[in-house]
Amino acid sequence: MLKFTPDNTLAPERGRLLLSEPFMDDPYFKRTVILLCEHNEEGSFGFVLNNYLEVSIHNLVPEFPNVASKVALGGPVKNSNLFYLHTLGEQITNSLKVTDHIYMGGDFEQLQKLASQGIIGNDDLRFFVGYSGWSAGQLQQELEQKSWFVTEADEPLLMDTHHDDLWSAMVLRLGKEYAHLAHTPHDPSLN
Repeated sequence: MLKFTPDNTLAPERGRLLLSEPFMDDPYFKRTVILLCEHNEEGSFGFVLNNYLEVSIHNLVPEFPNVASKVALGGPVKNSNLFYLHTLGEQITNSLKVTDHIYMGGDFEQLQKLASQGIIGNDDLRFFVGYSGWSAGQLQQELEQKSWFVTEADEPLLMDTHHDDLWSAMVLRLGKEYAHLAHTPHDPSLN
């Protein structure tokens, strides 16, 4: 039997992904993939990976070298702040480990220096304006309402800012019982 919204029992935790259910109408979260950077009893936060802005990092921070990584709208919280993920690990002082090979933040001047030296490749760095956040218990409530699916992260895809449809690709990775969701139209009235 085909369930419209299959059961998803994977628990949220740092380094896992949240995939929005296909008909979520929130403008910040419609068909989004969010990397959870923290999840604990105090709340959760992460970055929307697939909602890009039409601006480069060089436009936002003119002294930063013009790297090819797109800038994404990480979410509605603190959207006047710039955040970043990278694969440089401990080369960047004070960075925090999110997955085995992906880190968040750290010394921005060190990052800028490595970028100006050409040490950073296109898939080593991602920028976000704002972040997505949930207060204590809020994400769990949204999971119980089936607003999100939780899945394991695919590290190379997390840093790829040129993937055409990350949301559909990640929903398909959940398994065949989710395939129909990955192919639903953006506007169900057009079906």
